[in-house]
Amino acid sequence: MANGIYRTPDERFVGLPDFPYVPRYVELGGLRTHYLDEGAGEPILLLHGEPTWSFLYRSMIAALRPRFRCIAPDYIGFGRSDKLTEVAAYSFAFHYGWLERFVDALELTDLTVVVQDWGGPLGLRYATRHRERVARLVILNTGLMSGEAPTLSPGLVRWREYALRTPDLPVGQVIRRSAVDRERISPAIVAAYDAPFPTRAPPSCGRHARRCDRGRSRPSSASATRTRCSLPRSADPSSI
Repeated sequence: MANGIYRTPDERFVGLPDFPYVPRYVELGGLRTHYLDEGAGEPILLLHGEPTWSFLYRSMIAALRPRFRCIAPDYIGFGRSDKLTEVAAYSFAFHYGWLERFVDALELTDLTVVVQDWGGPLGLRYATRHRERVARLVILNTGLMSGEAPTLSPGLVRWREYALRTPDLPVGQVIRRSAVDRERISPAIVAAYDAPFPTRAPPSCGRHARRCDRGRSRPSSASATRTRCSLPRSADPSSI
């Protein structure tokens, strides 16, 4: 750990199940971002949620890479990317600025953007602001999380409160408990989701929810509302 940055040791990621992919890195604003870049063809940008990382998309990449270029980054604070140790460093604006720099660095265009969980507020905002780069959207289980009452399901409220009162999230077990078929989430898969955090989880996991964001007064709430209003104008329904 140096200058408030934690980097998970590489040996934590050896031998993960169904994860034969080559790690790639790009330096953005002095922080190392990890990403997968598999296959060739039209690019698909796969944006994960909290508390997961690019491992989430391992099976999807295996199915798609014979026909498409699959790019799956880890946000700062997640996966094999650098982790900031100060809670205050994390915000919606921080993560969104990172996403802008990442797409620019890889010079990605004609994108299919796949969004899940926290990938939704980030990726959908990007799509409305960069229509020239995004060709289509694939929207999975996500929302804009603007703080407006209709968007806050009971499940989301329970998860948020749990994350806020649990500074050291048992990440792998959270994933297992969230699965429809828990028996498919083997101990090896649980360990793979735990791999980025060999010790007490840095603030990116768990307390991330406190920063991104709890109420309509937060800056990201206004951003989410603008995104919601812009989406119908920015997307052809046939490309969602």
